Amino acid sequence: MINQIFRRLIPKWISLIEFRNIPFNNQHKLFFSFPLPIVGAFVTGLCLSLLFAACSSTPTVNVPNSSATSVSNSASNAKVVRFGYQKSTILLRTKGVLEKRLTPEGITVQWTEFQAGPQLLEAMNVGSIDIGPVGESPPIFAQAAGASLTYVVGTAASPAGSAILVPQNSQIQKVTDLKGKKVAFQKGSSAHLLLVQALEKSGLKYTDIEPKYLAPADARAAFVKGSVDAWVIWDPFYAAAQEATKARVLIDGTGINKQGGYYLMTRKFVTENPQTVKAILEEIQNLEEWSKTHREEVAKTLAPVLGIDLETMRKATNRRTFGLVPVDDNLINLQQGVADTYYKLKLIPKEVNVKDAVLTKEEYAAFSPKT
Repeated sequence: MINQIFRRLIPKWISLIEFRNIPFNNQHKLFFSFPLPIVGAFVTGLCLSLLFAACSSTPTVNVPNSSATSVSNSASNAKVVRFGYQKSTILLRTKGVLEKRLTPEGITVQWTEFQAGPQLLEAMNVGSIDIGPVGESPPIFAQAAGASLTYVVGTAASPAGSAILVPQNSQIQKVTDLKGKKVAFQKGSSAHLLLVQALEKSGLKYTDIEPKYLAPADARAAFVKGSVDAWVIWDPFYAAAQEATKARVLIDGTGINKQGGYYLMTRKFVTENPQTVKAILEEIQNLEEWSKTHREEVAKTLAPVLGIDLETMRKATNRRTFGLVPVDDNLINLQQGVADTYYKLKLIPKEVNVKDAVLTKEEYAAFSPKT
């Protein structure tokens, strides 16, 4: 009974939290992250609900080639789409394409920002958001924890957009030098997998390093203070740290990272709102395709939003690969490999079957854009 009450109340509190426009070059800015313990969630949620206003939509901006397909209210029960996002995917919110597409159909878009994928999926699991983009690792940890999530589409890999950083004057010159060192990264994130893969490629074991599980803001603070020896991170945090701390790249994901991330939704939202899902994914795909040939505009749009100088934002934008990837057998097999890797290392408590979070081909056909 207590569990049911918490599950009804916590999403309402979390949905009131919005993290926006936090500069990357200001280390003492406050960040929040999930998951919270149940009691902590009760107290924190109650306090935060008094401090933060509900999420609001951003003004719309025209993007070329917007799809003409209309959402049919008869095929959708949703009147609100609660969208979780990260700084790495803030362009979708900034451009306002979902509002332009969905508002005429009486559907409101609410936005909540998260530091990383694990926090985003925790919020999704407790019913606070309906959809959000994450890397390849967060869904595995979420499934292992019993979360009910569904893969809806994949995103193209950007191997050069993640890296292992060390201080400029560090004696660490190659990955094998990380043996016995303290390495900071977000547990269960794409950075986690990059570290695992880089260590394996260099002949080291995961147990050869001392992991420090820190969210991006905390990891950066630890890195700057010198309390960790290396930091594994992704763009735009990566580009910002290069500029602000003059961090040296030990290795990036080139030649290591073979897959991108995913947009995930709750199964309930997908099955009850296929036409709304179709509209959302079409707009995401349109924006991805537009971004491929408008990188300078992407950088100029995001630099002031993220509080990053234009040259640094150009760097992050130019090493990103834009595009969507269908959830097919190839992608499922790659993702299963990620799950098996984490289980083998005893980083998740049980084996994960990725297909448990995958829809049928017929269900995907109902909303998937042509990729």
